[in-house]
Amino acid sequence: MTQSQSRPRTPASWHPPGQEREGGLRIFTRLRDFIDDIANATPARLALTAFAGVCVVFTFLLSLPISSANGTATPIHQALFTAVSAVCVTGLTVVSTAVHWSFFGQLVILVGIFIGGLGTLTLASLLALMVSKRLGVRGKIIAAESMNTAGRLGEVGTLLRIVITTSVVIEGILALVLVPRFLTLGEPFWQSVWHGIFYAISSFNNAGFTPHSDGIVPYETDLWILIPLMVGVFMGSLGFPVVMVLQQNGLNWKKWNLHTKLTIQVSLILLVSGAILWALMEWDNTRTIGSMNLGDKVTHAFFASVMMRSGGFNLVDQNQMESTTMLLTDALMFAGGGSASTAGGIKVTTIAVMFLAIIAEARGDADVKVYGRTIPQGSMRVAISVIVAGATLVSVCAFLLLHISGESLDRVLFETISAFATVGLSTNLSAEIAPEGVYVLTALMFAGRVGTVTLAAALALRQRSQLYHYPEERPIIG
Repeated sequence: MTQSQSRPRTPASWHPPGQEREGGLRIFTRLRDFIDDIANATPARLALTAFAGVCVVFTFLLSLPISSANGTATPIHQALFTAVSAVCVTGLTVVSTAVHWSFFGQLVILVGIFIGGLGTLTLASLLALMVSKRLGVRGKIIAAESMNTAGRLGEVGTLLRIVITTSVVIEGILALVLVPRFLTLGEPFWQSVWHGIFYAISSFNNAGFTPHSDGIVPYETDLWILIPLMVGVFMGSLGFPVVMVLQQNGLNWKKWNLHTKLTIQVSLILLVSGAILWALMEWDNTRTIGSMNLGDKVTHAFFASVMMRSGGFNLVDQNQMESTTMLLTDALMFAGGGSASTAGGIKVTTIAVMFLAIIAEARGDADVKVYGRTIPQGSMRVAISVIVAGATLVSVCAFLLLHISGESLDRVLFETISAFATVGLSTNLSAEIAPEGVYVLTALMFAGRVGTVTLAAALALRQRSQLYHYPEERPIIG
């Protein structure tokens, strides 16, 4: 008998000691390798995957009977819309946040707002770090680019911690300011705490969700509530890169980088001009602010200007505004806030780059220059891509919603831009439209939150070296 014949056979069900544990870890290892490969090869795809996964999880949670106030399961299109609206920090609703959802459901919405406010690229970087414990070079570049700190690739983990800490600290300060006011208005202690925390997170993340059935309309003259909301929304709309620069350098203009200068300057221009124009258009409109005194009119104008660029809180019925005011709101919503912020839209730096390019072209300058710096051609190509992509998304979805709802163009366009720019101001079309229209708006909110940002990040790294150039020939433009 040979040695192989004398060797006893191993039962199929028997494994060497420890192999069961290795088998249990095999799935995690494969998941880690998969995420690591995506993070290194296509970080933009990881950002999309991470955000989509979070939306799916929160849709499931909101569809549970425990999430609704009456204890019944919420229809899938309503749960999906609310989950995407929360994670994409939009604020559009198809059901009343205060009436339809239970405390658990509101808590799920609030957690979704906080996670979504961190941003797609930040969330993707955190996922890669948690699962694979590291980021590849391309993943670090993507994360660093999103924070405007591309030269500090080794500090990406530290930067992500700063982002989360900054969010928590600012939201905590806002909550500490708001909670005492709700207490003085007669609300019970724990309800005041809950409302203060809810509004703090919702405002800083530019979400626009409110736990009151009447929204903030009952507080339309209460500066103790309105000012913290405006400050929270404005700070959130600046973006984490700007907030970090302000933390390091304060108000020292000379030490600010170009991104910070452009973001703050354009944001202030849009804030002041938006308030003036909104006030002029609504000054005599008795359906909104026409019957108010001077102080309340000014308060409403500045509040509306802050909220039009992504905040989503409103003090007046959007359907009662003048048509010119709705058009102004459309323009400011499409503009949005700062890059890598909780705001939406095409971003104020995109607008700044395009206007600077127009000025340079009008002057006949070969370079686009501002504050002693030259803006590279690649940045202008990205800006054009973001604007065209945004306008195309809005146009296509507005066409679909016009066909589905049969409503007027001004209402449809208003709701469409609000969804794309993740603003949350509404003519109530979201709650009135058929389920297929709800799905269109849901897709638009998701695309508006992750689409242009991911496109810009992906294009920023697509710089192919060419060994030859074709002869130049300029077509007729204009």
